[in-house]
Amino acid sequence: MNKENIKIAVVGLGYVGLPLACLFARKYEVVGFDINKARVAELKTGHDSTDSFTDDEMKHSLTHGLTCTDDESLLDSRNFFVVSVPTPVTSNHRVDLNPLLGATVVVGRHLKRGNIVVYESTVYPGATEEDCVPVLEQVSGLRYNEDFFIGYSPERINPGDHEHTIEKIRKITSGSTPEVADFIDTIYNSVLENGTHRAPTIRVAEAAKIIENCQRDVNIAFMNEIDHIFNAMNINTRDVIEAAGTKWNFICLEPGLVGGHCIGVDPYYLIQKAREAGETASLLSTARTLNDTMGTYIADLTIKHMSLAGLTPKNARILVLGFTFKENCNDIRNTKVIDIITELRRYSKNITICDPYAIPEMTKQEYGVDIVSDIKQVESKKYDTILLCVKHAEFADLPIEQMLDTNGILCDIKGFYRNKRDEKYYIEI
Repeated sequence: MNKENIKIAVVGLGYVGLPLACLFARKYEVVGFDINKARVAELKTGHDSTDSFTDDEMKHSLTHGLTCTDDESLLDSRNFFVVSVPTPVTSNHRVDLNPLLGATVVVGRHLKRGNIVVYESTVYPGATEEDCVPVLEQVSGLRYNEDFFIGYSPERINPGDHEHTIEKIRKITSGSTPEVADFIDTIYNSVLENGTHRAPTIRVAEAAKIIENCQRDVNIAFMNEIDHIFNAMNINTRDVIEAAGTKWNFICLEPGLVGGHCIGVDPYYLIQKAREAGETASLLSTARTLNDTMGTYIADLTIKHMSLAGLTPKNARILVLGFTFKENCNDIRNTKVIDIITELRRYSKNITICDPYAIPEMTKQEYGVDIVSDIKQVESKKYDTILLCVKHAEFADLPIEQMLDTNGILCDIKGFYRNKRDEKYYIEI
């Protein structure tokens, strides 16, 4: 295979796969495949509901090298496969490789001699060669590193981030032989502005990806624990961070909810693999437990402050601002705001959720909650408590004081409204 006759297939057209397919389509003939027929139909119209691309950008890709399909037969003509499907965990935090192995079966059915398969999904070290390769061999009848070859180039997509877009990200590459690693590195380098880092082995590349997210999880867990301590001591955590941040080598991080499909999920992959290797991964496990309980902790603090303000939590009118897992994007995967809402519902049944980004149909289907998308619908009403959970830009100019009833309070878990600190209704938690 050479660069001139490469024909790429990207399997999985979600938050990772679609940007990758569009990027490769700038230089190569690309088939983007997904088993979700509704997703493919949407993309074919030139619309991307993940908001990674505008309609104009999506339509441009479709007319310049990208074909989106749910027709598996179109993979027959491909010789360079990129797998970019989710790697979730089960309800009891066990690794769930079913989407990854399902995609591997699909690729295996179309694999031919000389083909290359590159995995982008986040996994524990060893998964590509130990879990995926045997499936490819079994389904295709071909032999690893004789008939077909493997690579791993972990995704670094940040949903909602329009600054660190895929073409600007420096990516890690790796391959199952030195020659294949060179070829894969060349292909990725041909579409990236800031180049690549070629890892010496696939396992190193897998490990590098997973510790990127584990490191952030542990760091945030530290700040969440600090927040617990300072709340108990009646000290404002963000004031402490601001003061400590005046030292040149202090790392300014904030406490908060850890949701999404990466930081709140990936550590479980390393924790499970570590246990299989005889290690306890106690720090990672503790960090996960602490971060996973922050929603309940924040809800309990909110109820406490409502009681201190003389509000009766039962049947109180509560407005929750924000539902997505992070600001200024519509990604609701593993959002921890639902944990806050679930706990608050033990005290009040009158809870309104407002989020201008979240798609109402998706929040209803995934979490069983109704949301208000139009901010104007909540501006004209009165609430006993407003709880800011996600700092969407659209919330900046809300007339908070007018929206609060007598003795009403604003609970701000993001420090988003710190300009209102002198107002007696403002509480930062």
